[in-house]
Amino acid sequence: MNDSTETSVAPALPRGLLPADDALRAELHNEVHARPSARIRLPALVVYVAVLNEGVSREQECEHLRRLPGQQGLSPDQMQGNFLRLRFEEHTLKWERHTEFTRYSIVQALPAEAGLGASDPHLLEALATPPGWLRDIPGRTIAAIQLVMLHAELPEQTPQAQARLMEPAQRWFGHRTVVASQLGGGHSWAVTDFHLQPSGFERVLVIAPPDVSETRAGRISQRLLELETYRLMALRGLPVAKALGPTLTQAEAQLASITAQLENKSASEQALLDQLVSLAARVERATAENTYRFAATRAYDALVTQRIAELRERPIPGTQTIGEFMQRRLSPAMATVAASAQRLTSLSERVSRTSALLRTRVDIVTEAQNQQLLEKLTRGQAMQLHLQTTVEGLSIAAISYYVISLLLYLAKGAKAAGLPIQPEIAAGALIPLVLWAVWRTTRRIHARLGAPH
Repeated sequence: MNDSTETSVAPALPRGLLPADDALRAELHNEVHARPSARIRLPALVVYVAVLNEGVSREQECEHLRRLPGQQGLSPDQMQGNFLRLRFEEHTLKWERHTEFTRYSIVQALPAEAGLGASDPHLLEALATPPGWLRDIPGRTIAAIQLVMLHAELPEQTPQAQARLMEPAQRWFGHRTVVASQLGGGHSWAVTDFHLQPSGFERVLVIAPPDVSETRAGRISQRLLELETYRLMALRGLPVAKALGPTLTQAEAQLASITAQLENKSASEQALLDQLVSLAARVERATAENTYRFAATRAYDALVTQRIAELRERPIPGTQTIGEFMQRRLSPAMATVAASAQRLTSLSERVSRTSALLRTRVDIVTEAQNQQLLEKLTRGQAMQLHLQTTVEGLSIAAISYYVISLLLYLAKGAKAAGLPIQPEIAAGALIPLVLWAVWRTTRRIHARLGAPH
């Protein structure tokens, strides 16, 4: 079996004509060509599977692709561009890896018995890949679609003519309720029922005129498949939002209780702080766990809106358009996710404001306590100064007493030596002078040390 591998390769750029390239120039430039649309020759069957690739490495996906005939030499280096197209004799297989999911598209000839005249045809019996290969794709399935593209003459833009073509299209879906659109202003039709078959696949039918080009058919296929994949990826935020709802309600009630207690001056600041810290931790954990999912949901929803606009739908009488059907059912889910994200953000901001109020209250209480402490310290210092003054007065008297005693002994010694001195009279006469000298010396010491006196 002849096959070939197609990947995106950056062309060699001439040197010497321009300044040195930025390291990312070639990669960024060729991003526009990273995932080219397939060229599909009608009638064709496109079997599409998208799987969540969390925990699945590129090496594991490469190992699985090696199970295809003739691909034993495939290496992970050939898959570094996150895009790979394998061409076989009777079909092609396209592998694309994205941030959260990997998709596989098999394009093969449409079985003859699955044409527009069929009723609920079986499409997987003639699957081109080996048995069990789809089942063993590493990852968890998020989308699986059987897209049938076939030729038919499109009717005139009259309700009667369009109803004649819708009748076999509805029979092809087993007469289930379908939604349908004219694409590109009327160059082709797309019909689907958005139901999961017992096989796990959805089905989409594209009816195009015989002159449709292979490139246009490839673009139609890509838009329809991406539209459904991004819709399902966007909806992954809905269960998260619903599960988060009770937590948000409980947290909002607890925050309201804490805020009410802030008005009560008798409430313990420590108890309030403990409650608020616990609540803030829960809110931050919920934010960390869900911010990415909510942001991804917004991004996928924007892509869904963009793909619907690219279809340039026209209505078919008696049916809803694909975009109208999808938006009416997707919009409430996206509104729920957006409301939960907004509640989470608002709750985090309110917790921050309440924390600021509690900090202000604690600061005020602390300031009052500090003021009382300073007043106590001031009174203590005043008492200490008064006591020090009293002690200094006593110390002057004590020092003077000891000095007078020394002088008295000196006078007695002088008298014993024969000097005509009355020791007691001399000591008494010197008492004022000694008191003044001791007091003066004390003042000088205070002045030198800068202490109050």
